[in-house]
Amino acid sequence: DLVARIHSEGEVLAAADRIIEAFAATNTEGYFAGFHPAATFVFHTEPRTLADRAEYERLWAGWVDSGWRVVSCESSQRLVTAVGATAVFSHAVHTVTQDGDGTRTATRERESIVFTTTPDGALVAVHEHLSVA
Repeated sequence: DLVARIHSEGEVLAAADRIIEAFAATNTEGYFAGFHPAATFVFHTEPRTLADRAEYERLWAGWVDSGWRVVSCESSQRLVTAVGATAVFSHAVHTVTQDGDGTRTATRERESIVFTTTPDGALVAVHEHLSVA
């Protein structure tokens, strides 16, 4: 089991929690710090795959500039799975966001985040996939 040899399930969950907690706080720097620069993103709300972290950061910046923020983000049904040279974290996520005009939106989604280990031993996300629950 790769997760047990390279990182414990707890370490993968902790890496996922750092991403989730930063997202829940609309903490841009903390959120994107969990993703490798070459990470890709597949979101059901976007018409195509985001090719790297910088592309997602530009999209995120536009949301924040318009007054968007995350009100809350709850993770449940959490699972860590070893697949080849990766650890896959999947969960159900309930998110509430607020637009610049004060409109709140609640979403229920399923998400997978793929982690890998960098040469210096850090655990970093290289792919995120979000779909409607």
